[in-house]
Amino acid sequence: MVEVHGLTKSFGDLHVLRGIDLAVARGSVTVLLGPSGSGKTTLLRCLNSLEVPEAGTVRIDDVEVECPRPSRAELRRLRATSGMVFQSHELFPHRTALENVTEGPVYAQRRPRAEVVAEATALLTKVGLGDKVGAYPHELSGGQQQRVGIARALALRPRLLLFDEPTSALDPETGGEVLSVMRDLAAEGWTMVVVTHEVRFARQVADHVVFMDDGVVVEEGRPGQVLGDPSHERTRRFLQRILDPL
Repeated sequence: MVEVHGLTKSFGDLHVLRGIDLAVARGSVTVLLGPSGSGKTTLLRCLNSLEVPEAGTVRIDDVEVECPRPSRAELRRLRATSGMVFQSHELFPHRTALENVTEGPVYAQRRPRAEVVAEATALLTKVGLGDKVGAYPHELSGGQQQRVGIARALALRPRLLLFDEPTSALDPETGGEVLSVMRDLAAEGWTMVVVTHEVRFARQVADHVVFMDDGVVVEEGRPGQVLGDPSHERTRRFLQRILDPL
């Protein structure tokens, strides 16, 4: 489904990704863990072509982008394979929940409006917001805004769902609402790559856990192995800090 080889990305003198290799199986949930600045979000954005690596290859199904000089058409095709849920919602403040969900399919994908509205309404109901289709972002809680973001990603009919720390700005209750929706999507067989510090979610839902630090993959494997019996001291120290911060 997803294959990444030799991905390298820098911002000036800062080397954020240092030759990343990653494979994601169809229908699986991969969780990316690691400290701030480890390269998790940059890797996610490279999968969606929001960032263009200096070197390496990204392949999602039959769409492949080889860096450093992919064409704009190649980047557009890669971006069309995935839907992304951002940390800070990124909703249009002047548009309703329904309008936020329909924007991409209508204007970017040129799909018939009536079809898109019906599908978007069903998706908002699916994420528990059937009574909020006419609400504006400022009228919604953070968790509700994030669930609109999930519906917006699903409306693009992607092959891959990408989540960038979707609960980091939420309190435990509203974050739990978002994680519940994500669990349902995983149970339905969606292919997902999730950047998160929610270790409990990783234990319960992930098929594969990748621990990153300083732009490299330090350790990866099944949740029970990486989270329960990590091989590397760096992984053990990170887990100890987030599980027992005091």
